[in-house]
Formats: sequence, C-alpha cells, structure tokens
Amino acid sequence: MVETTHSRSYEQDLMAWYEDTIAKLKTGNFNDINIDKLVEEIEGLAGRDRRELKSRLRVLLAHLLKRIYVNNSPDDYRDWEITVREQRQQLLDLLEQSPSLRNYFAEILPRCWNDARIEVKEDYPQTEFPNEWIFNGEIDALLGKKFW
Repeated sequence: MVETTHSRSYEQDLMAWYEDTIAKLKTGNFNDINIDKLVEEIEGLAGRDRRELKSRLRVLLAHLLKRIYVNNSPDDYRDWEITVREQRQQLLDLLEQSPSLRNYFAEILPRCWNDARIEVKEDYPQTEFPNEWIFNGEIDALLGKKFW
C-alpha cells in the first residue's frame, strides 16, 4: 500500500512528491522513499542537462557558421553575435555546474557540428560551408574565441 501511495502522489503532484522526498531524505526516513521513482528522477535530470548542452551547442555552432560565412547585413551579424554570446554563457554556466559534461561536450561536438551545418546549408543554400570545423575545436576556444 505504501508503494501505491507514493506512486499516486508522484503521478498526481510532482512538486509535492519532490518536497516530501526531500523532507524524508533530510530526516533520514529512507524506508518511506520510493527509490525507483527517485532514481528515475535523477536519471531524468542527468538526461535533461545532456539534452540542454546538445541543443545549445547546435545553436551556437549554427550561429557561428552564419556569422562567419553568410554575407548579410550588419544587423544580421549583430543578432547572430548576440545569440553566440548568449549560448556561450549558458554553456559555460552549465559546464561550471557540471564539469563532467565537458567529456560529453567533446563527444557530441562532431554530431552537433554536422547537425548545425545541415541546418544552415538548408537556410542559406547559396552559401558554401565547410564540411568540417576548420577553427580550433577545443571547448574553451568554442566558448570564448571570436572566429570572425
């Protein structure tokens, strides 16, 4: 019956379940914690951070490509540069909070590069984009260096 109560609370009001679980953890009341749901939530948090990193990296690379290779008006450049700065700051914040994501960053960089390149090629078919990132691909360079 305890499992049903926990599951129903989890399914009905996630925030109430979080608060209840936190209170039980703080008081050492481990026997009344739904461990399966707690593990599921922690795994979900890890996945969320990886998805956020991948999404922001794709946006960053797409806007770097546009800024470097697309010949447009200075207003477009400004908007792309603003997006580059925003994505860089968000990625830096994410990596500061979870430094171990640096390994994941390096792992997904080639795939994110390819995704971003495909996206911008579709949006700007008249522009030639390189098949590979030709600049420094180190994380710190991508998150700090001006490539234009």
